[in-house]
Amino acid sequence: MAETVDPIALARDLIRCPSVTPAEGGALDLLQSVLEEIGLDCLRLPFTEEGTEPVDNLYARFGTASPNLCFAGHTDVVPIGQADRWTVDPFAATIKDGVLIGRGAADMKGAIAAWVAAVSRVLADGRIPGSVSLLITGDEEGPAINGTRKMLTALAERGERIDHCITGEPTNPVELGTMIKIGRRGSLNGEIFVHGVQGHTGYPHLADNAAHRLSLMLAALVNWRIDGGSAHFEPSVLSVTRIAVDNEAANVIPARAYGRFNIRFNDLHTGASLEERLRALLTGAAGDGARFDLKVRVSGESFLTRPGLLSDLLSEACETITGRKPDLSTTGGTSDSRFIKDYCPVVDFGLVGKTMHQVDERVAVADIAALSEIYARVIGRYFGKAAP
Repeated sequence: MAETVDPIALARDLIRCPSVTPAEGGALDLLQSVLEEIGLDCLRLPFTEEGTEPVDNLYARFGTASPNLCFAGHTDVVPIGQADRWTVDPFAATIKDGVLIGRGAADMKGAIAAWVAAVSRVLADGRIPGSVSLLITGDEEGPAINGTRKMLTALAERGERIDHCITGEPTNPVELGTMIKIGRRGSLNGEIFVHGVQGHTGYPHLADNAAHRLSLMLAALVNWRIDGGSAHFEPSVLSVTRIAVDNEAANVIPARAYGRFNIRFNDLHTGASLEERLRALLTGAAGDGARFDLKVRVSGESFLTRPGLLSDLLSEACETITGRKPDLSTTGGTSDSRFIKDYCPVVDFGLVGKTMHQVDERVAVADIAALSEIYARVIGRYFGKAAP
């Protein structure tokens, strides 16, 4: 029987790799060596693009037959932030009172380690009638330009097919086994550049106040009820994130004003349909004669993987291992599943995300072990065999 992987030891080793985006930090090298030891074939996929940092990525697969059950994740982590507030070395992978502390413990080196350990158990138990794989990027916490999206394109060009995918993002709010993400809201970022005419505050009729125009436009956005939600999604929400007026003088009417906002939108919209509505709304709010530019960037469209095979397998495994029945949710931010959904059904399920990106990011050691059991049960049942 082949050697199996200890998920706690691997999680600690991964955390000790300082892989702050876009640095590889040794994390992919470590992961590749472990995966090759348990029988997976590994392919490194580095990408670069003008104006961005180069990023290394890893695809690993056991088997050549279909179906191919894939795990998607990322070894890159966010910066440590306030170094003086950490109670331990962020990259020492310290365990205190049954809790693993370190940058990436929850998001998401712990989940990667849990999946690798689960795969090692399944393979040690015997061969599988299909393939199991990992799609690991080093660019999820960064601009997401040289990571998962390019990996998927390159793999498709090589003839690789992924049939189902689980993304290991930390989906559980407080306790393991309570939430599976079956979809994600879309994200739209908008920038408003208002062009007025500078003038004296004592003679406002001779000027065109860009700040007044912007205020009316932002008020319209804040008061806009975008929708009332849908069957699987909460109502879309808009947040103003920046207001700037380039004017230091108290008696000068500003000629320029700038506003920025973000919309997290549900499956009732696309980025294009929202942009069309935005332009009409802002044009009406700005008033006659207004001159402004609106720039829109959609970082991900809304999507939904309807309840079915993946959510059923994960729900059953969660109830068996943790005794909890998970909610099927679409709340929260985006993940790389927004790219994967164009290739196969995908859901997100990982550790408790309460401390992700925070000082003293941490996860219970017992949760990593339990997550590995959940993943192993899902893999085993996915291929129609008893859970190891």
